[in-house]
This record gives sequence, C-alpha cells and structure tokens, in this order.
Amino acid sequence: MKDSEYEAIRFGRRGRVLTLTLNRPDVLNATDGVLHRELARVFNDAAHDPDSDVIVVTGAGRAFCAGGDLNWLNESIEDHSKFEEVVRDAKAIIFSLLDCEKPIIAKVNGPAIGLGATIALFCDVIFADENTYLADPHVSIGMVAGDGGAVIWPQLIGFARAKEYLMTGDRISARRAAEIGLINHAVPTERLDAEVDAFADRLAGGAIKAIRWSKTTVNIALKQLAHSMMDTGLAYEALTNASEDHRRLVRAFQARAKAAADHEATRK
Repeated sequence: MKDSEYEAIRFGRRGRVLTLTLNRPDVLNATDGVLHRELARVFNDAAHDPDSDVIVVTGAGRAFCAGGDLNWLNESIEDHSKFEEVVRDAKAIIFSLLDCEKPIIAKVNGPAIGLGATIALFCDVIFADENTYLADPHVSIGMVAGDGGAVIWPQLIGFARAKEYLMTGDRISARRAAEIGLINHAVPTERLDAEVDAFADRLAGGAIKAIRWSKTTVNIALKQLAHSMMDTGLAYEALTNASEDHRRLVRAFQARAKAAADHEATRK
C-alpha cells in the first residue's frame, strides 16, 4: 500500500502496525466523494497488505472524522442518482471493516461524527481522547443513519440508549462513551498515542492467527446483522436524501458555516 494510490488517506508503518490516517484536516476529515470511495476499498487493501498484522485508523489534525462534507451532501440533493454510488460504497465500507481479519484499532483523536462515528465503532477496539466526543447526527440534517449507525450503536449500548442518541443526534463525551461501553478507553490527550501504540504492539506481538480468527468468529453475528439491516437502512436514507427536510436542513447548516467563516475572517 502506497500513499500514491490514495488521495485522501495516508499511510504510516511502525513494525507490523499499519496506520491509516484520514487526511482532509482543513475540513476536519469530512468525507467527500473521493474519501468515501477510498474508504470503500482501503480496509480490503489493508487486509491483503503483506507487511502488517494490526491496523490503526485515525484522523489528521483536530478531528477523527466530521461526517459528510456539506458540499458533497448537496451534490446528492441536486442529483439523486449520485446517491446510488454512495449506497454502494457505504455497504463496502462496513463489510470490509467486518471482513478484515486483522484487528483494527480506532484512535479517535478528535470528534467522530456521523460516518466518522460509525467507522470508529465498527473497529475492534476504540481508544479516544477523553476531551473529545462522538455523535451520529444524521437526523440533524433530516436523514436516517442508514450507513451503519443503526446497526452498531444498539449492539454496544442497548436499544433504548441507542435510539435516544440516534433520534436526537446528541453528542456523547468520550468519558461517558467509555462508561457505558460505546468505546473501550477514554484517555488523556497526551497519552493517546502511547496507549494505542502499546496496545497495537501487544496484539502484533501476540498469537496473531488466534487473534485474527477470534475477531472473525465474533464478527459472524455482526455481519449477519449488518446483512439483515443495511439495505433497509440505506433505502430509508436514500428516501430522506430526497426529502425537503434534508434540503432545508443542509442549506441551514451551510448558511451557519458561511456566517461563522465570514465572522472569523473579519476578526483577522
């Protein structure tokens, strides 16, 4: 795997540990068409990478991943046919995460929102900066969390809590997420890299075949669940993509973002 093969993801190696870094820091690693397509294939490529046994996923700069880029979302509003590609790639992202036998560690170095939260939560072990947060605010832009959020949140924190967060889009702090089992560990900012490195090294130095196949066995139930839910969830998400609520709420988000940027520019 080479950086030259990807535009929005960069790679790092430390022994047998491969790090995948979402690399759109200027927009908090929000997914556009390029990053979304690359996410749909990167975990399969990493699974077949001969020089690694453990994978770490993180984000460049201040965020893990801020969800969907508003300009990219607007493209699908204007041309609904583009959402067909989004649906295909969304399924590939989830199933490639589940099919990859290598253990995948999420290093949530900043906010993990929407698809960003989904990717983190489908990883096998999740470490997060204790000062950050996770959220799946699809409803805040008038959409169904069909890209995997509706699958994974209930498995980690139960149906009642998951429905509360998915129906409101509320943020959950990393500390609280660790308390209720949404993630594994919330650690101080200055210790995040060291904690993830130590755990990755522990796995890389272990009985790697036993570790891989333990993951594979556990993931059978998750894969069955994802197969039973993803098509329905994405179909509902496609319906909401064409809704007036979605159009209105995305426009409102864009207006607020522009106003904030204009205000920041006048202060400089």
